[in-house]
Amino acid sequence: MWISFWNWFVKITGWPVQKICFRTKIYYEDKSVQSRKIKGPAIIISNHTSVFDYAVWLFVFWGRTLRFQMAELLFKKKGLGILLRMLGGIYVNRNAHDFSFITKSENIIKKGGVVGVFPEARIPLPDEERPLEFKPSAAYLTILSGVPVIPVVTDGSYFNKKHANVIIGKPIDIYEITDSDLSDKENIEKVNEVLRNRIIELESFLNEKKSGCDKKEKN
Repeated sequence: MWISFWNWFVKITGWPVQKICFRTKIYYEDKSVQSRKIKGPAIIISNHTSVFDYAVWLFVFWGRTLRFQMAELLFKKKGLGILLRMLGGIYVNRNAHDFSFITKSENIIKKGGVVGVFPEARIPLPDEERPLEFKPSAAYLTILSGVPVIPVVTDGSYFNKKHANVIIGKPIDIYEITDSDLSDKENIEKVNEVLRNRIIELESFLNEKKSGCDKKEKN
């Protein structure tokens, strides 16, 4: 209850600020299949460009309370850590063999919630290929929960005169990917590959959309 309250408080009070900072322009792979409205439990997977990615998705999916998995470093910053806990951030300690975040995420989904994951687990360095290889925990949670996975991509264009361009992809049905003849490890590897490829496809699609819009504006 309190998590939902603080989410709405931040969304309402922060709406004017995010309009200035992000100026988000939203595209869709197929709006008739997946819009900004999320019905029922789901997992959101996103590429990772900045610590502000979470804030962008918070306002894009206005109508739902998003419970994102977040790195331990963010929680170590006193003020920010308190805010993230109030908003329902899921603590992930990347330096420990502690997978309680998976159980917590699964429980949220079982209650009809939406869990957000950055499968790259960190922001890529400038010279690294993007997206980074996905950590298997996202694929494992997907198989464990069985709920639709909504892939989303942001170009990370924040705090400038340009728009922050994002795209919402069509949901991925996990039951169309997994194979009962494969081992658990093989299914996780297969799902992991599909999730990463979908993000790559969406990045390409977003670039095409942006390019088309730029040409229209010049004309």
